[in-house]
Amino acid sequence: MFLSRIVTYSAAYTIVPTYECFNRCTYCNFRADPGRSAWLTLAEVERKLEYLLSQGICEILVLSGEVHPDSSRRDAWFQRIYDICQLALSGGFLPHTNAGPLSFQEMQQLKQVNVSMGLMLEQLTPNLLETVHLHAPSKVPELRLQQLEWAGKLKIPFTTGLLLGIGEREGDRIETLETIAQIYRQWGHIQEVILQPYSPGDRQSFTASAFNSHHLPDLIAKARDILPQTITIQIPPNLIPDASVLLDCLEAGARDLGGIGPKDEVNPDYPHPHLQRLREILEPVGWQLVLRLPIYPQYYDWLSPQLRGAVAAWEGKLLHF
Repeated sequence: MFLSRIVTYSAAYTIVPTYECFNRCTYCNFRADPGRSAWLTLAEVERKLEYLLSQGICEILVLSGEVHPDSSRRDAWFQRIYDICQLALSGGFLPHTNAGPLSFQEMQQLKQVNVSMGLMLEQLTPNLLETVHLHAPSKVPELRLQQLEWAGKLKIPFTTGLLLGIGEREGDRIETLETIAQIYRQWGHIQEVILQPYSPGDRQSFTASAFNSHHLPDLIAKARDILPQTITIQIPPNLIPDASVLLDCLEAGARDLGGIGPKDEVNPDYPHPHLQRLREILEPVGWQLVLRLPIYPQYYDWLSPQLRGAVAAWEGKLLHF
């Protein structure tokens, strides 16, 4: 008989304020050109949230394309994100925002209406600024590292991660992981690190093959040695098509499957597996799939009373899932 082992996931729904983005990463299957993507109205958000009340959704991931910091529309864009988070919170959901690099003041304001936030480092090697990030000004590594530092100073529970297979070398991945570990040791705020295999989609111009997921367990084992044990390693099951590889990833040290919802907005060509399918893979070999909140318990004390109350309400509901 297998001893029960736990792997977690979040019941999440992604709300996209806008797909427009001033970056043009060549592997992107998400973005639209500025002015070519209508902004989601608050009335539309309210309708979505009302529907989700009966769907068992806990986390509202606010995932947005980026409006340039110098744009005359930046303030309105940021206010739309803030208002969406506030609506989600008032509806009983737990918001988590990932909207690209933000100013210190923007992060400070969003802390009031988010239980956690996130930003992928992707890779820290500057070589990518000459290739996949040539036309992506906000992918400058220093900007993204600054975001992690500010999140630590502001005591924002944070998720970051690596995108694998976009032209980096093995040493680049190790350097990025070591940098994350170093920043965590200073501030203690990074709750998850995502290891995301690059997966080709229909809308990109990047022509590389998909990251070979069979290499993922080895990288996870290295990441587990580099990162403090209190940081959870997350992998996206929709981007790991081989069930045996998924299990090898868990054996290597991954312990979270991220947000499972109707659609992966970043990788729209790769639907999330149904929870029942995941249980059929996991349970026969002793893994227990457990719902978690988008904030880990060790960070509850960092929340405002309002946010702490919202989390407490969900803690009681977890017992019934």
